[in-house]
Amino acid sequence: MRNQGYACTEIISSKHHGQTLLSYLAGHYPHSTAQVWQQNLDNREVTLDGVIATGRESLRSGQTLVWNRPPWVEPETPQHFEVLFEDAYLLAVNKPGGLPTLPGGGFMENTLIRLVQKQTPSANPVHRLGRATTGIVLFAKTPQAASQLSADWNTPKIQKIYRALAQGVAQQDTYEILTPIGLVPHPRIGSVWAASPDGKPSKSLAKVISRTADSTTFEVSLYSGRPHQIRIHLASIGHPLVGDPLYGFTGLPLENLPGLPGDGGYLLHAQFLNFHHPVTREPIHLEAALPPGFAVPQ
Repeated sequence: MRNQGYACTEIISSKHHGQTLLSYLAGHYPHSTAQVWQQNLDNREVTLDGVIATGRESLRSGQTLVWNRPPWVEPETPQHFEVLFEDAYLLAVNKPGGLPTLPGGGFMENTLIRLVQKQTPSANPVHRLGRATTGIVLFAKTPQAASQLSADWNTPKIQKIYRALAQGVAQQDTYEILTPIGLVPHPRIGSVWAASPDGKPSKSLAKVISRTADSTTFEVSLYSGRPHQIRIHLASIGHPLVGDPLYGFTGLPLENLPGLPGDGGYLLHAQFLNFHHPVTREPIHLEAALPPGFAVPQ
């Protein structure tokens, strides 16, 4: 699918005051080299406070930077989703693997939010799942529902339970994982969320569902909502997800990445979501059927 292009807008922060625009773009967005960014600038795609930029400008705190990215052909993604629940206030769907929840990383139209809003324009996701992650995504259809769910999302009022296939055979039946999560530097992708002693407090509870000779299937309950939390937490106790292209056995990113952070190859599924309806207060219990690849425990 070829989209209509996109205007990426940001405000320059004080820590980049005095830096040249070209060096900022190349350093802040390492997915493109300085040569590629200079070509974008020469193509008159970048403005600074509304003026076409050359790249030689010295940045000032508070300036508005806009990259008018031209239309591009997006990678193909699944174009379907299963409706699990819907009323006047909420919509819950089962997201397939390979479909991003929100625009980003080269995807804009081929995203779950665009597919859902074609049918239900008022629906907005309360949270997101990684592109390769499958399972329940909850949408709010009214501002009232969105406000209440956002307030409750990372509290015990909303129970989020995942299924994950991890490397290695777990020695314990249950793990309480409290590894802090924060941004750490990475030579290829700039920075990435990972295990970090300076990160934010995080909590997961992992229970063993089944074991094979070289893997463990966990049921993981989330008590915080950090990016890539389950992938990082299981890796931090020595059980990274089978096929995870990003995280190694310590919860830190692999130095020689076989792919990009959004790439798949692992099995992680948002299986259950339990909460009280934000308007009617009735209990809601949602379940998304396990995708192929997960062994059924004996």
